[in-house]
Amino acid sequence: MLRSPRVPASQVLDRVLVLEMVRVTEAAAVAASQWIGRGDNDAADAAAVEAMREALNEL
Repeated sequence: MLRSPRVPASQVLDRVLVLEMVRVTEAAAVAASQWIGRGDNDAADAAAVEAMREALNEL
């Protein structure tokens, strides 16, 4: 019978955190994408920041 190697808990937590950061980045990108072509960089930035804050608050 093959045994799967044990992964240290710290590595598991690191992977989870990395995936959550990907989700935060994705939320920011999606929010900013709504402003593409509108010529309002400040609004795009504000939308991205707000999305990031909301996603980070869920962690």
